[in-house]
Amino acid sequence: MSHDQLSRPRSRRSVLVLLGAGGLTLASCSPAEDPAPAAAPSVAGSSAAAPAGAGTVRVTPRELPAGWGSGEVDGVFPRTVTHARGRTTIDRAPARVTVISTGQMDAALTVGLVPVGSTAGDGAGTVPAYLEEAFPASAAALEAVVELGGRTEPNLEALAALAPDLILVNAAGQDTGQLHTTLSAIAPTVVTRGTGLYWKQDFQLLADALGRREQAQDWLAGHHERAAALGSRFTDAPTVSFLRKNGDRVRVFGVASFSGSVAEDAGLPRPQVQSFTDDTSRDISLEELPLADGDYLFYSAQGGDEAEFTSLPLWPTIPVVGAGRAVEVDDDTFYLNAGPTAARRVLDQLETTLAT
Repeated sequence: MSHDQLSRPRSRRSVLVLLGAGGLTLASCSPAEDPAPAAAPSVAGSSAAAPAGAGTVRVTPRELPAGWGSGEVDGVFPRTVTHARGRTTIDRAPARVTVISTGQMDAALTVGLVPVGSTAGDGAGTVPAYLEEAFPASAAALEAVVELGGRTEPNLEALAALAPDLILVNAAGQDTGQLHTTLSAIAPTVVTRGTGLYWKQDFQLLADALGRREQAQDWLAGHHERAAALGSRFTDAPTVSFLRKNGDRVRVFGVASFSGSVAEDAGLPRPQVQSFTDDTSRDISLEELPLADGDYLFYSAQGGDEAEFTSLPLWPTIPVVGAGRAVEVDDDTFYLNAGPTAARRVLDQLETTLAT
């Protein structure tokens, strides 16, 4: 199937026939026939972006990989977007957009578009509470967003019934060859990279597909300026530590994580044991809780029960806890939703905490 064919609208009946023929599970589809996308930065931990200055290399990339995006100015359609699974032509400015992956609801709202449908992330709602708070003027539209199941098993019939003109999904944890083929049978589909490390690339790519990339770039420029201003307050910046518990799993988060990227933007150092860049996070045992020490600790437990940490025998023995510099934070923004408005909330928290 060609990309021109993928960009043409289909009737709901024809879409459901296609889905029925391939089955309503992602595993039943044939591999995507998209041409290979442009070369992307290497895996987490690479120096994927240009140096910030002499001797400084960013872990979190700030620009799209060479050749990605459309190259068009905002508002110009048709536009052909090169993304993580090839190239997709979008004939007109999308108005009915569905999002399949965590963080994409955030990114779309940040550039002024409310999706008509979205999947729910693990441990998060279809529209996380922080987005309802951040976009009160869109309350009615957010209330009307249709839930499309889970991100790894979206409800394809419900998605097709929404008659979207653009579908957005990320590649993290997905068999994107099969998934892209399935979704492209419904509407033009753009695949972002996913994970907290690549949120700035994903934000720009998603915005490009909407014809709003320059708007996203302006937002990022403001974010970087504000983060740099925070870091400039310190002659000797304090170390910041990030810790999360979900179920029996306890993790510290490195530089190549979402929260770690915001700390990097502000030039805030990390404790030595959290300075790794080869993965998002590392699991620790309850006996290793002191590894979460730092000048400041930002922690959360999935579900928002602070006692998940505070009731642990070793918790009060961690020096940062004894010093009163351990801060419970919003799990959605720090650890679940890698999007620009979540990044703004993380930066808000860092500013508020470090100012005291």
